[in-house]
Amino acid sequence: MSSPHPAPSGLQPRHLAMLSIAAACLTLGLKFWAYHLTGSVGLYSDAMESFVNLAAAIAALVALTIAALPADPGHPFGHEKAEYFASGLEGGLIFVAALAIAYEAVQRLLHPTPVAQLGVGMLISLVASAVNGGLAWLMLGYARKHDSIVLEADAKHLLTDVWTSAGVVAALCLLLVLPPSWWWLDPLIAIVVAANIVRTGADLLRRSADGLMDAALPAEELDSIRRILEQQLAPGLGYTGLRTRKAGNRRFVEFKLLVAPDMTVADSHTFCDALEAAIMAELNRCQVTIHVEPLTS
Repeated sequence: MSSPHPAPSGLQPRHLAMLSIAAACLTLGLKFWAYHLTGSVGLYSDAMESFVNLAAAIAALVALTIAALPADPGHPFGHEKAEYFASGLEGGLIFVAALAIAYEAVQRLLHPTPVAQLGVGMLISLVASAVNGGLAWLMLGYARKHDSIVLEADAKHLLTDVWTSAGVVAALCLLLVLPPSWWWLDPLIAIVVAANIVRTGADLLRRSADGLMDAALPAEELDSIRRILEQQLAPGLGYTGLRTRKAGNRRFVEFKLLVAPDMTVADSHTFCDALEAAIMAELNRCQVTIHVEPLTS
């Protein structure tokens, strides 16, 4: 038995993914404009991360569309794991962006190029960051509401982009007051940005791998399940073989219920229904499978 899908109301994950694509196009244009005006490789690194945002937002929309499909004979457990492919792709794209940023930074160290119009370029970058920050705040709220790893991954990447932009602008402000001999600070900023986003990409890849490999539910959710079973089970009853996994925003729980040998099928079925209802009331979008076995002395 599984909990019913909530009726659509307000913004849905796919709507947020579409909004993310629009925002990525806007910020991509703004940040590459800032790079074009200034020639700053630090601002180039900021723009490259926005390019990843666009690709990730498109992948998220595709994944959420697939994940929303109902279960079918070929996919009896649903299509929710499509979300893990999208977050994994985003993690991989972040690594590609980091390599591109690092390469450009090294080239700038080897072949110094002066920067220009830093003030205007930094202002444009901050406007783009404000767009990303507002969208990330909105998406995090809906990621928690819909328990979507894709929305969470996209929102956290956008927040990383915001902090990256703030760090780049703060560091580039130094170039406005430092002598020209400090030109190396610009490519150094880009290298720091590349190292920081690699950490974000590694975390996304780890979480995606956990989901695709059927990692158990978080410890706090496992504790909730055990607490419910201990509260519901009467003396003389027990359970064993508790196993859990998660696919997208759906949870799967299964265990063996140990009952007295003389308990009727009807009574054991009624008791299983009560256990399922209690667990599904605690954990959203949860499917519970119980195998009844007789207690042995």
